[in-house]
Amino acid sequence: MSLTSTAIEDRPEEETAGATGALVEFRGLRRAFGPTVALDGLDLTARPGELLALLGPSGCGKTTALRVLAGFEQPDSGEVLVDGQDITRVPANRRDAGMVFQSYSLFPHLNARDNVAFGLRVRKVSAAERRARAAELLDLVGLPEHGDRYPHQMSGGQQQRVALARALALRPRVLLLDEPLSALDAKVRLTLREEIRRLQLSLGITTIFVTHDQEEALSMADRVAVLNAGRLEQCAPPAELYERPATAFVAEFVGTMNRLTGRLTDGRQVEVAGVTLPVDGELPSAGREVEVLIRPENITATADPAGTATVVSASFFGSVTRVLLDLPGGGSVKSDVPSRDAGELVPGVRARVEPARRPVLVVPAPGSGA
Repeated sequence: MSLTSTAIEDRPEEETAGATGALVEFRGLRRAFGPTVALDGLDLTARPGELLALLGPSGCGKTTALRVLAGFEQPDSGEVLVDGQDITRVPANRRDAGMVFQSYSLFPHLNARDNVAFGLRVRKVSAAERRARAAELLDLVGLPEHGDRYPHQMSGGQQQRVALARALALRPRVLLLDEPLSALDAKVRLTLREEIRRLQLSLGITTIFVTHDQEEALSMADRVAVLNAGRLEQCAPPAELYERPATAFVAEFVGTMNRLTGRLTDGRQVEVAGVTLPVDGELPSAGREVEVLIRPENITATADPAGTATVVSASFFGSVTRVLLDLPGGGSVKSDVPSRDAGELVPGVRARVEPARRPVLVVPAPGSGA
């Protein structure tokens, strides 16, 4: 399937030459494949000009949502709107969108220049204009000297740049990226995600980016929508999503999270590791025994002969060291300690563990009946 199949439309190129970011809305989208429900009433909006990441585990519905927007899948119910216009039943080749896939999907018999210009040729743009536009876009993605190269003569990162240029050739109002970096090695992935973000900001194009990589989502997106079993758990800017997750699923899917045994007290407070902390979010409906969700950076670990925890391991991550400690009575906890302060936290050392005094999420303890 070609990259340009979502963007080729039988109208002159000049009609879209000034296109800007569009407002995209999913309203109550449902899509099932036999007994498997991929989308279960999804409501979500991408604002004009923003990069919205769809993040979640495999099978959560993020790629299905993207394919419904592209026109490759039809929802069982619900609507897709672009700038207020219902496009749910509009054919894929008449949607003003460009799509980049994980597998590049370049035409192997065309060089980079002709791959980029393919949609323009279908739209019957003149040869001179096609060459000029292709040259402009290859320069934009950092490949000005690669126009005569064929896909087999380029690296994976270069092929994906060509795929991105081809998706942009028709000046779409919406850019759809389906895990476009997952087939690349780590260094190329980092470089390309920075370049994609730079291009997206400079063009002002509404972009929806599907990924299962939380680091990609948090580093690139204006907002991140976390999906779970076809439903939206939370959509928020990266910092808010990380610092104030709306649900336990979001808290544990985004970043690393500790689960510590705690007990609810009067009011919205919980006792955990000898400290009383305010509770954020919903309280369990039954039982006072809970598990408290706390990130490693919000756990202080200090070497102390009188401490009740024992260091199991210490992993160096540059500015921080992640320390794994065994707790009395079973269980363990991870603590992110500034590396300059972690010298004494070596395996076997006793340590004192203390949670930061900030609001926490709680979930029912196993067997609580909640």
